[in-house]
Amino acid sequence: MAAANPVSAPARQLGETELIWMMALLMALQAFGIDAILPALDELAVSLAVEGNDRQFVIGVYLLTAGVGALVPGALADRFGRRPILLGSIAVYIVLSLASALAPTYDALIAIRAAQGFFGAGIVALPPAIIRDRVGGDKMARMMSLIFVIFLMVPAIAPSIGELILMVADWRAIFAAMALQGILVGTWVYYRLPESLTPENRQAILPGVIARNMGQALSNPRVIGYVMGSSLVFGALFGFINSSQQLITETFGAGDIFPIVFAICAGSMAFASWSNSRIVERFGARRVSHTALFAFIIVASLQVWFAFDPNETLWHFVPLMAINMMLLGFIGSNFGAIAMNPFFSIAGAASSAHGFVRMTTAALLGGSIGYAYDGTAQPLALALLASGLICLALVLFSEKGRLFGPPDAALGVTRMKNI
Repeated sequence: MAAANPVSAPARQLGETELIWMMALLMALQAFGIDAILPALDELAVSLAVEGNDRQFVIGVYLLTAGVGALVPGALADRFGRRPILLGSIAVYIVLSLASALAPTYDALIAIRAAQGFFGAGIVALPPAIIRDRVGGDKMARMMSLIFVIFLMVPAIAPSIGELILMVADWRAIFAAMALQGILVGTWVYYRLPESLTPENRQAILPGVIARNMGQALSNPRVIGYVMGSSLVFGALFGFINSSQQLITETFGAGDIFPIVFAICAGSMAFASWSNSRIVERFGARRVSHTALFAFIIVASLQVWFAFDPNETLWHFVPLMAINMMLLGFIGSNFGAIAMNPFFSIAGAASSAHGFVRMTTAALLGGSIGYAYDGTAQPLALALLASGLICLALVLFSEKGRLFGPPDAALGVTRMKNI
């Protein structure tokens, strides 16, 4: 395969550390595309005459179409390879970021963002498949945790970057910054990432084959509870992201420190992912994530308690939100690794199918939670608790009622040294 495309054979081998950074920064393109615009929502709303909660659609529509679009790149990547599909997704991200910066109306901006989410979905859908091409089991969970450490640094600092840009330019410059990021990461991928799909694992582009592979990825009872469960808890997280600017600015009157508050919450997820990478191979993805899920439900219960207290302050809200976002750092990468582990030969289709279910469900739920914002933290708190409880029920279904399973030592054999 390398002979057909000279740049698919880098001058030196790509090691594990570089691969982790590359995959993380690829996925961070989407995170920056969501979180950097948050401080500019008020200015954007005034500039394009947007009223009330409608301003959240610039975030919600991107998340939703990215979920729907996740169905496409995995199937194509299982046939044509990871590199060309990934590079195409990056190119779309760059072009449509520039188009967003030039959008004349809010309707045009929403349409462009919808297209960007759909056609650029490969930047998030394909990294898990690329990792699964090389490793499995708890080894994959460790690598995905390290990827999430780096990936989650971006949401922690993106609003601050957005604020800095707004000091010297208007909201349109934030989209131009997205395009610049895409160019830098895309150049790195173009020259350094080799093709990881082996010839024997290439799948035919036939509707029956695609449907069979994706159906297999979603019909395994030991998998579906983890896919749907993570969809729900991350839907509640998306609800926070959608409504965070209004919550911090309007409910708690702390708009001047919004980037700091958001950084505290997102930074807690990065810390959790780093911690997870240190312990998951010892204790196993199931033990770690199941423990975190129970803790998530307890903290969400406290959030509900305080949300219905008329004297709730920012300093009640932020620590609990940060703790639950930290717990999501232990849940997300582990649930994803558990769900991907059985599908080595169809990793692209499995990653796409799982990404589709997670993103569309989470985006719809998150949009609904955000649009339910009523000047209090109550809708968000109730959603966090409900999602945690339903997630627990789904995991119990997949595990046949038995939680805290042992490490996947037999499944975690790595094929990766240097590539």
